[in-house]
Amino acid sequence: MTAKRLILGLLTLLAIARVLLSLGGSLAEPQINSKLELYQTNLVLYASELQLDNEDGDLSSAIAAGLGDDPTAAAIKQYDKTRQEVIDVRQAFEKQLNLVAANSSSSLSDNNNTLEVSDRETTIPRQQLKQQVRELNSFIDEIDLKRGILAAENDNTTSAQEIWQQLITRIDDTEDEYSQTASVLSKLWSDSSEVVTEAETTITGNLDSWFRDRSLIKLYTVTDNTTQLTALNDAQQQIASQAIIKLAFISGIPFLGGFIGLILLITLSVQFLLKKENSLLATNSKLTWETPWNWEITWQVIIVGFFFIGQFLLPFFLGIVGFNVVEASLRIKALYILFTYVLMAAGGIIVLYLSVKSYFPLPKEWFNIKFFDNWFFWGLGGYLVAIPCVLLVSLINQQIWNGQGGSNPLLYLALQAQDKVALAIFFFTASIAAPIFEEIIFRGFLLPSLTRYLSVTTSIIVSGFLFAIAHLSLAEVLPLATLGILLGVVYTRSRNILAPMLVHSLWNSGTLLSLFVLGSGTT
Repeated sequence: MTAKRLILGLLTLLAIARVLLSLGGSLAEPQINSKLELYQTNLVLYASELQLDNEDGDLSSAIAAGLGDDPTAAAIKQYDKTRQEVIDVRQAFEKQLNLVAANSSSSLSDNNNTLEVSDRETTIPRQQLKQQVRELNSFIDEIDLKRGILAAENDNTTSAQEIWQQLITRIDDTEDEYSQTASVLSKLWSDSSEVVTEAETTITGNLDSWFRDRSLIKLYTVTDNTTQLTALNDAQQQIASQAIIKLAFISGIPFLGGFIGLILLITLSVQFLLKKENSLLATNSKLTWETPWNWEITWQVIIVGFFFIGQFLLPFFLGIVGFNVVEASLRIKALYILFTYVLMAAGGIIVLYLSVKSYFPLPKEWFNIKFFDNWFFWGLGGYLVAIPCVLLVSLINQQIWNGQGGSNPLLYLALQAQDKVALAIFFFTASIAAPIFEEIIFRGFLLPSLTRYLSVTTSIIVSGFLFAIAHLSLAEVLPLATLGILLGVVYTRSRNILAPMLVHSLWNSGTLLSLFVLGSGTT
């Protein structure tokens, strides 16, 4: 074995270990879907407040049909479901925390040096796990505040009081913001005439969206503050109108795109069954690339150019710099993500170039870019077909992971990105930089390289799953593999790297815009 292969082997073992650890760690992390469902539930609650004139009877009926018979009861079920999912995730973290504590105890030694090393190795993960448990406990407390409000609005004041009292007892700290808010809410919805001191400040500071407004309406009603009550009711009507538009965007557009994509998928499938090799789907389906390099070059680019730089080299140098992005503003976080991604992409492209430059000029159709071609139609069609395919796999996937398995951290940040500058930076990162780099690596290089040893179909599947695994979230593997396979089909049929880049860009853009719209419904 040559020194180069030995080094590649060691780097491969490190990469595999890092990927397995990251995937294993994501198993106990919550998916973003739970929060997305709550955000959408909040929009539905706002939309249900819309009051239309009698002349708008048809529109009112249509909106009511879209929102369901009892939005409040539906919201109660959704919040109960999410609460249980969060409890399950918390239990998984607590189990990990106990294992870390047990391993730490079992590794103690009378030797002072051994003891110091043991402490140093276990302090960070223990602190991280404790922080995650604290965050989940806070999320459960927030959910319970809102569950109580939902119960009260559903004319079940007894249940609401029980939820709030249990929260107060569980926290057992009168200075805690959730405990103070629960106390204020309990007094508001009680039969006593006790004046709630600083209730408005507590409500506006610790509640958001529909829940804040419903609590304020209750406060202004109890205190007979008709001026504030009228103003808030008028404001709610404006917000309700906006919520209808937002729901139409995040539900209607994907539904329409998915419906068109489903029709397109059925049409292409029928055509394939009837015309076989002469069908559109069969275009270039068995045509491999002429690959001048062997498996070692392919191995080198993926391991060194993607995994080693992204998972080891870049984090190492950023660690030396010591910049703490955790406490930074959303704009700084967005710039940090863009900066690190561009560095990773630049490093990966340099490794790719150095690995294949000795084979220049490359054979025909390598990294093919043809602006005046049918790439746009392949890209648009691929995106539309991806909507129903990925959605179906995602629905099945949610049943498998039950709210766990992690999500891309960028999605959480984008959900909070009501700052347009931060959103623009996220958009550039996810919708321009990521499609260009990842399509060059996974479709432009990896997939064609695999066709030297595998069939085109197998190469598409293998590259699709590697693309999914590279995102390091266990719950996203199946949906992203589905997307990766569709990207591979688009590339092999179009023979133009612009086509999968367009699919990738449209997919990420649609996701970001939906998150932005959902996040705007919590203000």
